[in-house]
Amino acid sequence: MDSAGLRELLTFYADAGVDVSLLESAADRFEETRVEAEKRAARRAPAAQEQKKKAPAAQIQAPPLPSSQRAAIPDDAQAARAREIAKSANTLEELREQLAAFDGCNLKTTAKNTVFSDGNPQAAVMLVGEAPGRDEDLQGLPFVGRSGKLLDRMLAAIGLDRTSVYISNVIPWRPPGNRDPSPLETEICRPFIERHIELVAPKVLVTLGNPSTKLLLNTQTGIMRMRGNWALHKTPGGQEIPTMPTLHPAYLLRNPAHKKLAWHDLLAIKVKLEGAGA
Repeated sequence: MDSAGLRELLTFYADAGVDVSLLESAADRFEETRVEAEKRAARRAPAAQEQKKKAPAAQIQAPPLPSSQRAAIPDDAQAARAREIAKSANTLEELREQLAAFDGCNLKTTAKNTVFSDGNPQAAVMLVGEAPGRDEDLQGLPFVGRSGKLLDRMLAAIGLDRTSVYISNVIPWRPPGNRDPSPLETEICRPFIERHIELVAPKVLVTLGNPSTKLLLNTQTGIMRMRGNWALHKTPGGQEIPTMPTLHPAYLLRNPAHKKLAWHDLLAIKVKLEGAGA
């Protein structure tokens, strides 16, 4: 270091309050840390060796977790497996049992409950959201939190309640921390909700929010452009179900000014049901 640089360094130390040198040369803290670490390792080594000799082999290796507690890595193979399993369900009860036993999605390992459905499976209207939240995960039912209470009020405005509609979600397990499900997680769950809709065979399908609308209508168009316009959901078996995309109640809680848009969608659903004689 030249004299100008040294002067600037000493000025910096002086401004910081350093005016006395404690050592003749700078201490190598990295070397001190390495030496201390080696000493600690040397002290622990004999005890670890002695413990290893005493412990039987079965105690040295931790037993593997049961399959119900092991996280499944989302991949195309799990999605293909889900399609085969869902297709084999002939009733809603069979589908519920298959979903409860399915171990191909890692979301299940962190969720408390599998959230299958609520309401009347013979209803003319089926509503589908994205994924359970905290309250839904705890109770094992869809739409039971704040957004669920708002959904109940929305349905009551057109003369419906949970005895006259059927409710489910695209994702049956709460993602940890309420994060968005990954594309692969959604693809693994897709066959179950598609088969679910096929078995219920509603006269009208209502997709709540962006994710369920994009998935079930196979579109990349956003919900603000899709809502209020009738579309068709095509099931794997070839059924075509009139579908009304509308805003998710959770979104409406954050943006109450848009409730008037959802009201128009609800009125269109009411007219469609009256026309269908439901």
